[in-house]
Amino acid sequence: MSHPLRRVTDLSLDATTVTALRSALRATADEVVQAIIDEVPPYANALSGRMGGTIRRAVRTALGHYLDLASGNATGGDGGDAAYELGRGEVRAGRSMDALLGAYRVGARVAWRCLAAGAVAAGLPATEVAKFAELTFAYIDELSAASAAGHADELAARGRDQERHLEHLARDLLAGATPDVLLASVQRAGWQPPHTLTAVLLPAAQARPAYRALDPGTLVLDDLPDGVGVLLVPDADRPRLLRQLTDRTAVVGPPRPWKRASASYARAVRARSLSADIRDTEEHLPELVLSADVDAFADLCARALAPLRTLPAATARRLEETLRAWLLHQGRRDEVAAALFVHPQTVRYRMSQLRELFPDLASPHRVLELTLAVGLRAG
Repeated sequence: MSHPLRRVTDLSLDATTVTALRSALRATADEVVQAIIDEVPPYANALSGRMGGTIRRAVRTALGHYLDLASGNATGGDGGDAAYELGRGEVRAGRSMDALLGAYRVGARVAWRCLAAGAVAAGLPATEVAKFAELTFAYIDELSAASAAGHADELAARGRDQERHLEHLARDLLAGATPDVLLASVQRAGWQPPHTLTAVLLPAAQARPAYRALDPGTLVLDDLPDGVGVLLVPDADRPRLLRQLTDRTAVVGPPRPWKRASASYARAVRARSLSADIRDTEEHLPELVLSADVDAFADLCARALAPLRTLPAATARRLEETLRAWLLHQGRRDEVAAALFVHPQTVRYRMSQLRELFPDLASPHRVLELTLAVGLRAG
């Protein structure tokens, strides 16, 4: 089966012309490589030494395959396979596809000049020289397309690898892994550690869309249990971050040194379990402190407010409301009365009842217990 490019032209070089061109392959390859070095800046230092020798051999191989094609003897795709691998190698060398396409253009021009001169000298008719040119540039187009495919595939593979490494790093951070483990994950992911990370919890479906509007160094996971996603935002400008999340159902944890991102995540998780209305955990620190140990808080309330439980429910409720207002307003009777919408004399009467129930009401320790017990209760 003939090579697909044979359909471009019916050119078939005779043996004399092919022999003459093959004898000039080494010199042609050297001219091609030198022209690329001179005219394509990214290759100025890339084709010297051992690398230069490798490229020269690759160019000679490609030219040899091309001559097989021109003489009607090529049936395979060796040139395209090599070009595909060349495109992949350019990604590993850190060069763009533009540089390689530029090299192909220069190489095609120089190779054509050398090969055409050899073909004419060997007696190739003018009509066949035109066909030779057509086949030459069709062949270069094929190599360029193969290299572009290799370049794109390598970029995609590297992107998938890096994404996996970044996700692994995010999981290590949320799990509170040791510094050694975190540093190893950072190195694998090629991630630049910031000073701080801020955890953001939001529905999994919103994680990727929100991530696209944030710092590119943000880490994202969208497959946590219960349909939750998390963003770890580096060195966040908190007011700006909150504005960016205005239209999303998000809970924003505190900033923490990047190795302690798990602490920011843990607080956001606790805030989310405490109330669906919390967005900024920094605005709800009292509730978060008091909910840190729910059983301890319940025991504190039960012990501190035990004297009220000896009263009828309605009386206990009124006195607890009065006690809360008195503690929050630091005993200023008129302010307490205004907060409760009662007369100051009513406040005085109720406080006399409370002092009988709590003889040590002036004790700092008792005030602390009662403030904690009633400060965040609805009654």
